[in-house]
Amino acid sequence: MKKIFTGGQIAELDRFTIKNEPIPEIELVERAARSFVYEFNRHYMPRRNDVYVFAGMGNNGADALAVSRMLLEDSYTVYTFLFNTQGKLTPECEENRMRLLETHGCHLDEVINEFNPPEMRAGSIIIDGLFGTGLNRPLEGGFAGLVQFINESGMEVVSIDIPSGLFSEENLGNNPKAIVHATRTFTFEYPKLAFLMSENAPFVGKWQEVSIGLSDEGKAAINASFFLATDLDMARALEPRKTFSHKYNFGHALLVAGSRGKMGAACLSAKAALRSGLGMLTAHVPACGEVIMQISVPEAMVQIDKDESSISGVTDPQKYSAVGVGPGLGKSSLSRTMLRELLCSVTKPIVLDADALNIIGEDRNLLDILPPGSILTPHARELERLTTFCDNDYDRLCQARALAANHNIYVVLKGAYSATCMPSGNVVFNTTGNPGMASGGSGDVLLGIITGLLAQGYPSATAAVLGNYLHGLAGDIYAGQCSQQSLIAGDIVECIGKAYKQLTAN
Repeated sequence: MKKIFTGGQIAELDRFTIKNEPIPEIELVERAARSFVYEFNRHYMPRRNDVYVFAGMGNNGADALAVSRMLLEDSYTVYTFLFNTQGKLTPECEENRMRLLETHGCHLDEVINEFNPPEMRAGSIIIDGLFGTGLNRPLEGGFAGLVQFINESGMEVVSIDIPSGLFSEENLGNNPKAIVHATRTFTFEYPKLAFLMSENAPFVGKWQEVSIGLSDEGKAAINASFFLATDLDMARALEPRKTFSHKYNFGHALLVAGSRGKMGAACLSAKAALRSGLGMLTAHVPACGEVIMQISVPEAMVQIDKDESSISGVTDPQKYSAVGVGPGLGKSSLSRTMLRELLCSVTKPIVLDADALNIIGEDRNLLDILPPGSILTPHARELERLTTFCDNDYDRLCQARALAANHNIYVVLKGAYSATCMPSGNVVFNTTGNPGMASGGSGDVLLGIITGLLAQGYPSATAAVLGNYLHGLAGDIYAGQCSQQSLIAGDIVECIGKAYKQLTAN
């Protein structure tokens, strides 16, 4: 898995690279600036735009000054403002100030006391290199005013590594009015954890990783709690199929889903489970759903509940390879009783979503009887019913991690960059999916995929992460072929096969 490092760990990795490559720190700055300029040129050709670079006193400012010099050498018109309000620059920043002054066409304004805002032509681009990942308190005074000027300029803003004013991880105590609103952020090596939280999207804009050649040995040596799923990881996780395989090799799952008026959720989940590669599926549905399930999903066996409209009980759930419960379940008294009995009778991990989670949210004692290794797939509101109200994504992530650790389960917190929180405290963020998937039934499909993988013998951690990845990739494939706007849950199901094909091609 690709690690996501904290701001402190990034500084540690820089030091490791400098010591062990070895490479002078000024050359690491040069390498970072060169990588930034390469990507900048790819996105902002032709060079008719004036570029205004705002540099701070530290090594983020050193990067910015090196960027100014390289853009001048690439024939841009560059105006650079170095904010040296303390009269002390880092050695790397001072060295790049001298190099910039020696560059033809240099326009450098070193701000020591008072900043006179420039009048920028329409279409100019601002490069933000004021503060980096070392910032640990909100910007105040003149720097807060400078950020306000940048944000109100109406210009496109490109941040170096991280938008100035934004903390790398937690921003709960930060001042949102004192954070640069970047149009685009070129971040070095790895995204920062803050980039994956919805509340920070207005600051980060579109972000893109830029390699600067930090030490692979250092990356391996530094422990991390946060990770990004990659296509290579997921391709390696897939179990190959043997020539003489039969359906009993790929598990028999039980899907407990549906109620009167909500059989569509059960059908979507059943189809997704089968498309995941499952050997056999039994769908336990209320009597009113028998014909619907038989016609819609002929590959599934149907177990009919004695109640007409709801599910009142499940016979011998322990015999199945895996159990998924929740889509379209409803919250009737029968469903509540059934869920408690089901949780008490199953010792294998179980997958829960939708109304199963809502029932647990109204009776949190049920959390204590969840089989170890079970997988919960809540969206933000469902998570809050299980834990407490949260103001932002970072708070929700903390709650999901605590829920997973306290109950020895896996929590897939759905959304952009869906987070699989593990009992160990580790979190794997998903890198597939798109906004078109924010439609009814998408979560039912996810439960089906994860249940199918679990039944095939994948460990809970792999089933959760791989299922999440396949789900998002199927959505991306449809959006690429058609559009995000037209995407519905059934389209995700239909593209699961193409998602597998794309993964196995890697």
